[in-house]
Amino acid sequence: MNVMTTEPAREKNKISAKPGPYTIETVLSVKHYTDRLFHFRITRPAAFRFRSGEFIMIGLPKEDGKPLLRAYSVASPFWDEALDFYSIKVPDGPLTSRLQHIQEGDEILLGKKPVGTLVLDALKPGKRLYMVSTGTGIAPFASLIRDPETYEKFDEVILTHTCRELAELKYGEELVAATKEDELIGEMAREKLVHFTSVTRDDGPVKGRVTDMINSGELFDHLGVPAFDPAVDRVMICGSEGLLKDTRQICLERGFVEGSNAAPADFVVEKAFVATD
Repeated sequence: MNVMTTEPAREKNKISAKPGPYTIETVLSVKHYTDRLFHFRITRPAAFRFRSGEFIMIGLPKEDGKPLLRAYSVASPFWDEALDFYSIKVPDGPLTSRLQHIQEGDEILLGKKPVGTLVLDALKPGKRLYMVSTGTGIAPFASLIRDPETYEKFDEVILTHTCRELAELKYGEELVAATKEDELIGEMAREKLVHFTSVTRDDGPVKGRVTDMINSGELFDHLGVPAFDPAVDRVMICGSEGLLKDTRQICLERGFVEGSNAAPADFVVEKAFVATD
């Protein structure tokens, strides 16, 4: 169930900002999934270009007028006419304590230079692509699973999403369902996209940390595929610090080579992902 809040009518927040390395965009929609997670959609500048999986700086002005910006993965594909983002809510976070209250019609700051390592260009060709995520770390994969190139490059695309509670899986479930019905990539997604979820606190169909299930082999048993193999598998990782550290170590121990935009290889990690603010 979505967490809905009722607030008295108010004037939309408009930003008066000096020119800088950002544009001022308008909030198109906001959806709250839990008391910790929400999704919002903003206008996209006509000249804004990015690769699916990249992140960009977004934010709001501080009381002194200076911009307060944080890195957010773009959760929409490169071809979308607007820009999607998926965020946590931190009560005392400098940005998210305010960002969580945005409404349709409000304005927000958007950086001009998207960057990141979770892009297809940073991986060598392979047979199977794993996208391993926790929490809001699913955001860049929300972009990549809606990019036709993802399915052109890989025979199978496996998106794993681990959260603490069942309600926190809702965004990913809706996303995958919509992707498989999309006019552009729905047919490819229905054929190649696999969505695996688990929870660590609630009792769900699958309970446990994805890294534990990789090490034990349980993940591959659930999926019906062989264990990680650098000869054919490619891995993208985004989420909590623990996930990044542990999954990266798992990949290295199994002979995977970390890739980058300059040197494509077997796996990539989004080091700039902001999990708390």
